[in-house]
Amino acid sequence: MVHIQRRCEGLANTLSRLAAGATSRRKTLQARISRAGQRDPEGKVGVQLEQARDTEARASCLARDVRTLVQWLQHDILVLAGPDLATRRELFDFVVAELMAREPEDPRRIRPVRVALQNQRDHLLAFAGVLDLELATIARVHAVPEHVVREACILHRLPTTSPAYWQGWSELRARMGSKFHILFDAVRRAMASTPRSRSLVENLNSRLRTYFTLRRHLGGSYLDLLRFFLNHRRFLRSRHAERQGKSPRELMTGQDHLHWLTLLGLGSLQPRRA
Repeated sequence: MVHIQRRCEGLANTLSRLAAGATSRRKTLQARISRAGQRDPEGKVGVQLEQARDTEARASCLARDVRTLVQWLQHDILVLAGPDLATRRELFDFVVAELMAREPEDPRRIRPVRVALQNQRDHLLAFAGVLDLELATIARVHAVPEHVVREACILHRLPTTSPAYWQGWSELRARMGSKFHILFDAVRRAMASTPRSRSLVENLNSRLRTYFTLRRHLGGSYLDLLRFFLNHRRFLRSRHAERQGKSPRELMTGQDHLHWLTLLGLGSLQPRRA
C-alpha cells in the first residue's frame, strides 16, 4: 500500500511542478510583451501569450484535480479508520474513473498509476474487509449497533489534541454510558491488529530487492540458498517481542535451530575431541 500511495503522490507532485512551470513561462512571456510595448505589429507574441495562458489553465486544472483525487484516496479510502468495505469500493472506483477521464491530458504519466490502482483494488482494500468483521464482532459481543462501533472507529482518525476529537468522544460516551470505555478500547485493539493490505508482500519485496540488484542471472541454486538464509536468519528487532531473536523457521515450527552445518546438510555436529 505504501508503494502505490507513493506513486499517486509522485504523480500529483509531478503535475503540480508542470503546472508551476507553465505559470512561470506565461509570466515570462507576459513580461517580455510588456517590455516590447507596441513592437509586435503581427501580434505573434500575443498569440503565444494566449496559448501560454491556455496551457497554464489546463495544467493547473489537471494538477488540482489529480491532487484532490489522491488526497481522497489517502485520507478517505485507504485510511484504516474509514467507512465500510462496500463504501470504500464505490469511492475507489470513482477515483479510478475520474483519473481515466483525465488520462488524455497526460496519458504517459496518468495511465500507469490508474492501471495500477485499477488492478490492485481488491488487494489494497482487503484490510477493510478484515476490519469490518472485527467491528461486527465487537457490536455483537457488546450488544450495540454496528454504526455506533463504526463511529468509535472513525473517531480514531482525529488527533487527540483536536477539539473535534474530544467533542466526538464526549458525545459518544454520553450515548453509550458504561459500555463506552470497554467498546472504545476493543475498537482500538481491533484496529491495531488489522493487517494493512499487502504490507507483508511489500516488506518482503523491499528485503529481496537488495539481493537481486547486482545479479545478472537468478538460478535455482541461488534462490534456494537465499530462501535458506531468509528462513533461518533471526530477527534482530521486531514490533512483536515474541519474534525478536527468532527466525521464521523457529516461529513456524516452535523448535530451535540445529547447528548451521547440520542445517546445510553437512552431517550432525561431532563432539570436540580432547
